[in-house]
Amino acid sequence: MSSGTLFLVPTPIGNLGDMTFRGVEVLRTVTLIAAEDTRHTHKLLDHYTISTPCISYHKFNERQQSTALVKRLKDGENIAIVTDAGTPGIFDPAAILVKEAITEGIRVECLPGATAVIPALAASGLDCDRFLFIGFLPSKAGERIKLLQTLTKQPFTLVFYVPPHKLKDILQDAANVLGDRRCVFAREISKIHEEYRRGHLTGMINEELECRGEIVLLVAGFRSEPASEQILEEMLSRDDLNRASLTDLATEYHDRTGIPRNRIKRMILTLKDK
Repeated sequence: MSSGTLFLVPTPIGNLGDMTFRGVEVLRTVTLIAAEDTRHTHKLLDHYTISTPCISYHKFNERQQSTALVKRLKDGENIAIVTDAGTPGIFDPAAILVKEAITEGIRVECLPGATAVIPALAASGLDCDRFLFIGFLPSKAGERIKLLQTLTKQPFTLVFYVPPHKLKDILQDAANVLGDRRCVFAREISKIHEEYRRGHLTGMINEELECRGEIVLLVAGFRSEPASEQILEEMLSRDDLNRASLTDLATEYHDRTGIPRNRIKRMILTLKDK
């Protein structure tokens, strides 16, 4: 008898309409659904009229349950695993089961689907080509600062999950360690109160931010050397300097070149006077 397949099925992070057609189909056709919280998952199943049996699979029983689930998979059953929101295994239970299934030669498929990281990154306005997902920083300040220090020279956009009650502390530590970089605060993605705030780390510390819900913090990567003023002047001369305010243009070019905003403003005004 051939083994079954373990399906990792992402679930909506706030809007039930974000569930994919394929995700619904898989949940309807598997033998069993392993869920982080069966009560929470039953709301999703009821919404899509899915009657597949559901068992509990969470961080307190995942080792024990993984053994039992692998046996059922080896017996030919197809099983899906879901968490309360997002993709199983990304800061949620699933990794142990996936490793055991792979060790036993069982097919593992992860469906694409809901996540907070990619929407936050795509809508941030920061560099999306390369990014480094850190997840949650350590809760203790000393450990958090030590980890941030390892990221100071990373040229990629940094992406963090932030507990609401730690937001101000993390912004302060990030500003102290990484410098006053451009950053984006994304909250409650896909939900009614979805919000994006854009600025710089030191400025964000003093803003009145809504410290509730799921928060993603994105911070611009490290720039090794500021661009020369000659290069900046060439860039400005090719641009439409009336397309945005002086302050917005200065901020944009500061983020791209590292040259101080006041110097950029003077260069823009000089070019406009020519």
